[in-house]
Amino acid sequence: MSSTTEQATGARTWSVAEHLDDILTAVQPLEPIELNLLDAQGCVLVEQVTVPVALPPFDNSSMDGYAVRAADTERASEASPAVLTVIGDVAAGSSGTELTVGPGRAARIMTGAPLPPGADAVVPVEWTDGGTGAGPARTMAPHSASPQGSGGQVRVHRPVTPHAHVRARGGDVCAGDVALEAGTVLGPPQIALLSAIGRPAARVRPRPRVVVLSTGSELAQPGEELAAGQIYDSNSFALAAAAKDAGAIVYRVGAVTDDAETLRATIEDQLIRADLLVTTGGVSVGAYDVVKEALTSVAEEEPEEREGEAAEGEEGEDAEQAVHRAHVDFRTLAMQPGKPQGFGTIGPDRTPILTLPGNPVSSYVSFELFVRPAIRAMMGLADLHRPVVRATLLPPHVAGDEEPAPLTSPEGKRQFLRGTYTGGERPEVRPVGGSGSHLIGALAHADALIVLPETVTKAAWGGEVEVVLLG
Repeated sequence: MSSTTEQATGARTWSVAEHLDDILTAVQPLEPIELNLLDAQGCVLVEQVTVPVALPPFDNSSMDGYAVRAADTERASEASPAVLTVIGDVAAGSSGTELTVGPGRAARIMTGAPLPPGADAVVPVEWTDGGTGAGPARTMAPHSASPQGSGGQVRVHRPVTPHAHVRARGGDVCAGDVALEAGTVLGPPQIALLSAIGRPAARVRPRPRVVVLSTGSELAQPGEELAAGQIYDSNSFALAAAAKDAGAIVYRVGAVTDDAETLRATIEDQLIRADLLVTTGGVSVGAYDVVKEALTSVAEEEPEEREGEAAEGEEGEDAEQAVHRAHVDFRTLAMQPGKPQGFGTIGPDRTPILTLPGNPVSSYVSFELFVRPAIRAMMGLADLHRPVVRATLLPPHVAGDEEPAPLTSPEGKRQFLRGTYTGGERPEVRPVGGSGSHLIGALAHADALIVLPETVTKAAWGGEVEVVLLG
């Protein structure tokens, strides 16, 4: 990484790709742990799972009906039903061995119940008279309300073939089969399979714990009354929601005032529960840019000074010492919005920290470009980025017949504009709102980012552009 001094002199401007590469090189997947199945949802499996027992583990009925020998029904019809003697009930959860179905016999059987010995097929109850002696049954009488249901006779109106309406043992997966490969993301179907084969937990890379905090003495929390010069803190809520959407476990910290010592103490308090820290605001060139003030001094220390501090024990370490055991690099990026960025590590465990600009759109775009991929990399996911497509650029919907001027972009900067995307055979995208980095209203209506590369200064309507899909 470059030094803070180099950045202060404006000696280098970093590209979006360079900054992202540095982040992804430094961020490592979290160490695997064993998690209960529901806690493992959304995580990446780190081991191959084999099936210990067949699924299903026994032949069982897929219908409510009668377990029979198929040969006893081959001549059955409405006019001449096969009449079988009912020998009892086989309910789901029973062993299925209490009854044996011999020639001319049948057993009432419930969905999921094991097929009893002697039977090789199931006749749906709708193909019978249900033991009533009347016409075709619509349903099976409850066991408690039908003493004659588990005895007497049943008339079968349609024939069945062997194995009809029977789920065969191992018909889903067999013992020894590979259930899931390492690298599988555990969604609801995978959780279902693991539980079905008797696994109560899975070894996975956990969700990273991400602490989000915003800075600025002007920030009030939603629900509070605004004082003169104050605005509501939207960034910490937006980024916390975005981090949760990316797969993280999120802790949102209320806005920190523009005081370097307070920020250092807050960061120190949060390190214990953070795999990744994300700050917003205080990274530009203003006199009250508290994040740079609080963390810049670390990058200016001599390497031997930092090593000496790192060698000290954690016991008795105050907030300033702990925060100073870090290296954070503040950069100028060739992008709009989101030019000022910072990235490094902090605290005794070298916890990654990403410092984002404070304007709401700049903050959110920066999250999508840099923080979201970092979170997904820490989870061990292979797919780190939002989908990118090509689409025809159309003008925004405006009142009147006059077509708006083409989109413009500063030369040498990669610009990200909010847009609304329409897919299909001919994908289209329209800008929404202006290019201002404070326009939250437009951001709320956008589902895509329109990307204008560094070499493009004007984008004409009807041309093709790159689009990052946010939804």
